Amino acid sequence: MGDYIFGLKAQGRYNGEPLTGTGKIGGMLALRGEGTPFPVQADFRSGNTRVAFDGVVNDPMKMGGVDLRLKFSGDSLGDLYELTGVLLPDTPPFETDGRLVAKIDTEKSSVFDYRGFNGRIGDSDIHGSLVYTTGKPRPKLEGDVESRQLRLADLGPLIGVDSGKGAEKSTRSEQKKGEKSVQPAGKVLPYDRFETDKWDVMDADVRFKGRRIEHGSSLPISDLSTHIILKNADLRLQPLKFGMAGGSIAANIHLEGDKKPMQGRADTQARRLKLKELMPDVELMQKTLGEMNGDAELRGSGNSVAALLGNSNGNLKLLMNDGLVSRNLMEIVGLNVGNYIVGAIFGDDEVRVNCAAANLNIANGVARPQIFAFDTENALINVTGTASFASEQLDLTIDPESKGIRIITLRSPLYVRGTFKNPQAGVKAGPLIARGAVAAALATLVTPAAALLALISPSEGEANQCRTILSQMKK
Repeated sequence: MGDYIFGLKAQGRYNGEPLTGTGKIGGMLALRGEGTPFPVQADFRSGNTRVAFDGVVNDPMKMGGVDLRLKFSGDSLGDLYELTGVLLPDTPPFETDGRLVAKIDTEKSSVFDYRGFNGRIGDSDIHGSLVYTTGKPRPKLEGDVESRQLRLADLGPLIGVDSGKGAEKSTRSEQKKGEKSVQPAGKVLPYDRFETDKWDVMDADVRFKGRRIEHGSSLPISDLSTHIILKNADLRLQPLKFGMAGGSIAANIHLEGDKKPMQGRADTQARRLKLKELMPDVELMQKTLGEMNGDAELRGSGNSVAALLGNSNGNLKLLMNDGLVSRNLMEIVGLNVGNYIVGAIFGDDEVRVNCAAANLNIANGVARPQIFAFDTENALINVTGTASFASEQLDLTIDPESKGIRIITLRSPLYVRGTFKNPQAGVKAGPLIARGAVAAALATLVTPAAALLALISPSEGEANQCRTILSQMKK
C-alpha cells in the first residue's frame, strides 16, 4: 500500500442527512500511474450510522475498482439505504467488518463483493459474503449469511414486533425517520407496517442459517434456515425451516409487495413437536411422551401481521396426543382462563389428555371450528364458536361430558368471551348437557376428522391415540 500524502475533512449533507468525515489519500503522482493502487482511508458518520474503510483504488483515473477493509455500524441496517442504495431490513443496532472488492463499470454494471464479513446485529453474531451487482432492470444482492448464535428477538423488527434488548435504539431510529408506533392499546397482533414501497428498488437471492437459536430460557429452537428471494417487490421465504422441541417447522411464505394492499400467503407444517421439550421447565410435562403436529394454510391482504390475519382465509389443523393438563399447569404457563376451565371441569386433579384435535376453517379473518375436541381419561370436551382476528374477539362454548362411570365436576357448558388479550370465562346459563350429546355431536364430524389423520406419520403406528379416536369418528 502506498503512502498517504493528503488529509481531508468533510462536512455537509448527503440525501438530506447531515454528514461528517475525515480521511487520507495518496499523492497526485500516484494518480498518473496506470495500474498503480491509490491508497485511501476514510471514516464517515451520518447520525449514528458510521462507514469506515481503508485500502486502495485500482486504476484511479478510470475508477476501475477498489479493494478495501470496510466497516459499517449504526442503529439499524435499514439506515444504510440512504448512504449505499442497498435495501436492507430494519434491525437492532449492528456492526460489520469485512473486505470489499469491487469492479466498477459506469457504462454497464458494477460488482461489489463484500467478502468474509463478521459482525453483530443486536446480540446475534453474523458472518458471510454478499455480492451487490448494479444493472437493469434492478440491482441484485446475492450471497450467504450465517449466525452461530442467533437471538430470535433480534429478528423482531423484520416482522413488526418488539426486539427486546436494543429496541430502544431501534425506536430512536424510527423516530428519526418520523415514524411512530401504531400498536393499539389492548391489541395482541402486531400492527407495525411492512414497508413495501422500496421493495422494488432491488432484487435479492440470499440464503440464511442460524445454528443455535436463543429465545428466553425455555423455547427450544435450532438450525433455522431460509432462502430469501426478492424480485420486483415479490418476496418469498422458500422455504423457512427450523427445529423445535425435538421436531421440525417448515413454511413457505409469499408476500406480494407490488400489490396494494400487499397480498400474503403462508403454508406451514409442524411435525413431531415433543410436549415435554416444548415446556422443559414444567415438571408435570416431563411425565408425558406426547407430541404435537399441525398444518396451517393462510392467505390474506394488508401491510401488517394484524391486517393480513384480519381478513385471512384458510385452514388450521392441530393434533396433540398423550398430554397432561391440570390447574397448576395452566397457572404456570400464565393461562388464567385455562386455569378456570380446567378447574371447573376436573377440579384439582391432574388429567391425562389422550388426544386433542382441532380443524379450523378461517374465512374473512374469523376462525370457526369444524372440529375442536379433547378426549381425556375422564371426559369428552367439544369446543364451538368463533375467534375473530380482525377484532381479536372470542366467543366460544365448551361442552364437557363424563366418560363411562367417571364423574367430572361440571355438566353445564362454559363460555370464553372477551379479547385475545383479556379473555373471560364462566358457566353458561341454560340447561345441563344431555348425556351422550357431546359424543353424538363429534360422531357427525366425519370429514374434518379424516383430514386430521394425515397429520399422523405412518412410523407412529397405533401408538398415537389420536389415530384410534379419529378412525372411530370416521366410521
